[in-house]
Amino acid sequence: MAPMTALASLRRWAPLLGRRLLQALLVALLVGTLCFFMTRMLPGDTAFRIAAGRYGYDMVDAAAAEAVRAELGLNRPLLAALADWWGRLLRFDLGVSLVTAQPVTTEIALQLGQTLRLSACAIVLSLLLGPVPGVLAGLRPGGWLDRATLALSTVLRAMPPFVFGLMLVLVFSVELNALPAAGHTDYGSIALPALTLAAGLAAVSSRVARDAMVSVRGSAYYAFALTKGLSPWQALLSHGVRNVATPVVAYVGVQLVYLIEGVVLVETIFAWPGIGHALVHAIFGRDVPMIQGTALVLGLMFVLFNALVDLACAAIDPRRRPR
Repeated sequence: MAPMTALASLRRWAPLLGRRLLQALLVALLVGTLCFFMTRMLPGDTAFRIAAGRYGYDMVDAAAAEAVRAELGLNRPLLAALADWWGRLLRFDLGVSLVTAQPVTTEIALQLGQTLRLSACAIVLSLLLGPVPGVLAGLRPGGWLDRATLALSTVLRAMPPFVFGLMLVLVFSVELNALPAAGHTDYGSIALPALTLAAGLAAVSSRVARDAMVSVRGSAYYAFALTKGLSPWQALLSHGVRNVATPVVAYVGVQLVYLIEGVVLVETIFAWPGIGHALVHAIFGRDVPMIQGTALVLGLMFVLFNALVDLACAAIDPRRRPR
């Protein structure tokens, strides 16, 4: 009976998984192609920049740049190089870094874990900081907490992440000397970059939770729960939290674009050794395979996180589960 149940469950989820796999394939082709053309549109001589990354600017001349150009095939026709990239992508081969001569997959494998760690901490932290005040504000709309959370959310959402990150460094690293300003060797190094990413997410998730709580508070089932003798906290825990959680989790999926964009900037500010930090260095070095590989991984992270959000929403709300 159990194998039959598992098979039936797999059949129900197959369309969703199939759509996500197709989305991942399209993202891989689109991101890889866009990065391919954008890197070749950058001003300057790509071969010279790569040679400078290898040997240093003082040791580079025209002959060294031409040698790099011939070695890496940078003088090949554009469409031929693009077709070669597509072929390697279908074989799950991201190529070799033009600067370090290491496989791109090896370079990314060293950085992906740090990016996932930072992203997970930011999401968890945003869910702790945002929805709880939002739910409390939604219990008394128009009250002082509602007005305070609205003002704070507006400020945090409007503030660029790099400005907020620098403010955190000035307060917690320079003035209080409580947390490291950058790096990843210290145990508390992740606190400031995670908080920088979480602030923008929490700012809006707080309002989403507040609006959802106002809607739940005015519903018939919530009023019936109070009528039959449940205390306000019992009604909130039994009938409110789960209904509020669904739009909050769905909002996280919408805001994953903000998270992926923020990772690139925040990792650079705090010298966090992740994918975003590697992408910035690859752009400066005109390392085309690394640019394509890191951008591809960031795009696939977005697809993966969205799939996890869909599964979480289905787990919370049975109405969303495939039938």
